[in-house]
Amino acid sequence: MVAALERISNQGPRAHRLCAAATALLAACVMASAIGPARAIAGQYHVYSCRMPNGEVAPADGWSPSATGAATVTDDTCSQAGGALIAGLMAQRLRAPDTSVAMWAFAAPAGETLTSATLWRAGDAAGGKNAGATYEFWLAAPAETDIFDECSYLENCTAGTGTIGVPWSPENRVVEPAANLGAHLYLRATCGGAAEYSCPVNTGDSNGYAAVVYLYAADLTLEQSAPPTASNVSGELATAPTLEGTSDLAFSASDPGSGVYEAVFSVEGHVVQTTALGGNGGRCRNVGQTADGLPAFLYVQPCPASVSADVEFDTARVTNGEHHLVVTVIDVAGNAATVLDRNVTINNPAPPGASNGTSASPQATLSLGWKGTKSEHLASGFGVAHTIGGRLTGPGGAPIGGAELDVLSTPDYAGASTASIPNVLTSANGSFTLRLPADVSSRTLRFAYSNQVGAAPVVTRTLTLSVRAGVALKITPRSASVGRSIYFSGRLRAGPVPPGGKLLVLEARSPGGAWLEFDVIRSDARGRFHASYRFKFPGPANYQFRVLCEAEADYPFAAGASKVVRVFEH
Repeated sequence: MVAALERISNQGPRAHRLCAAATALLAACVMASAIGPARAIAGQYHVYSCRMPNGEVAPADGWSPSATGAATVTDDTCSQAGGALIAGLMAQRLRAPDTSVAMWAFAAPAGETLTSATLWRAGDAAGGKNAGATYEFWLAAPAETDIFDECSYLENCTAGTGTIGVPWSPENRVVEPAANLGAHLYLRATCGGAAEYSCPVNTGDSNGYAAVVYLYAADLTLEQSAPPTASNVSGELATAPTLEGTSDLAFSASDPGSGVYEAVFSVEGHVVQTTALGGNGGRCRNVGQTADGLPAFLYVQPCPASVSADVEFDTARVTNGEHHLVVTVIDVAGNAATVLDRNVTINNPAPPGASNGTSASPQATLSLGWKGTKSEHLASGFGVAHTIGGRLTGPGGAPIGGAELDVLSTPDYAGASTASIPNVLTSANGSFTLRLPADVSSRTLRFAYSNQVGAAPVVTRTLTLSVRAGVALKITPRSASVGRSIYFSGRLRAGPVPPGGKLLVLEARSPGGAWLEFDVIRSDARGRFHASYRFKFPGPANYQFRVLCEAEADYPFAAGASKVVRVFEH
């Protein structure tokens, strides 16, 4: 089917009609995408070097300089306005090839690899060339000789590349190709050529460099496969049969890579508390600013390798009764280890028959709705936080202030457990708001008010939320030729994902044409997926690809799709 799409992508409306009519042939083409068996996907996180996306200064953690030969420069000026990691050779010297090298090298921590790298660089080789020798700079990975970006005077890079002094210039942006990803990354300025020749004496550029590369910023995504571990679990939360008030949980945790980050408390699958476990001198801090939802840090190993924690949990966050409590410890990359998994009974006493709120009344009226709409049902895309507002009043519209509402939240999938959302209280005028996080799934929310503590509700209201599935998609490379493959990777942006993974549909079209399903794949239990496709017919042609996540009974989201990714076959 996709092969047919390749042949007709630039043949006009008639071709698009033919392509749509060919959908019935899809089953014969599923084998065109050679999808291997599912594999475990490691956790990932971003590290910013030299600059954050908002322009703030970032350290150059993980980068190390080296310089050989006379008048070679490796300087870190990232803290200065317009600064960078600089590797350069000063001009006005005669140099033999490969004897003068200025270099910055990035090394991922042991057990981790780069899954993506976007660099903002500029530089020149203004020192010129002689027969057999030239000034040059290059970017290489995963070995020093695996060059994926270079500027050589011999290869007509006489005016340099990128815009020196303008860090975020579009011409400075370079994305490391997937084939070059690994554990290392190199920026190198040198005189290259045959040993019997030499690079010329020259005044160089306006800064006096014969060859120079500036790295203004880097957005690196690191992947860690090994999870943290937890041990020595103790404390009231782990042992007491009945809990009230604030209970503690003590444990030890360690991580072989990015470091121990947070403890996460979940009740019936609903996260009710997160607790940071180690500041590490301010390094263990998610600075955000990512487009893929992953956390971002300024150091390659931002959080402590091991911690001895004693964290508190406020049992008043959940209603009285038996609950399923799970406590996990996560590392920076999001890999998790279970600390505690048990059923607990919460029994926070309240005076029986106490009035629930000022002017409490059995004739109460509860009005509520989604902010910005008058409907009791709201349909939304993924990643949008929504607010519920309402008001509790008695006879004649008298406000009931200081009252606690019972709110039960039930995700929209088969077998979902209902969880209580605690601490929804009315203000003095009877009003209240409840803000749902941006990653919330489709669900039903039931609001109830009892005029006396422990009594049956006197009024209830129900709201429903339908959220379209969020899907992140990446395709590399974005340009390919016949016989070459493109690779799909991505993830479902929220869960819970069915234990056996979630079915996903790969679709393609030529611009303006109908979407055509060309493969069906399954994510892993964490929602991550991989696939590939090899072009069989020559271009040129433009294509659009997306991943469709259809509604299923065991996944709490409505049908949704990824953003469209364009690929050019040349």
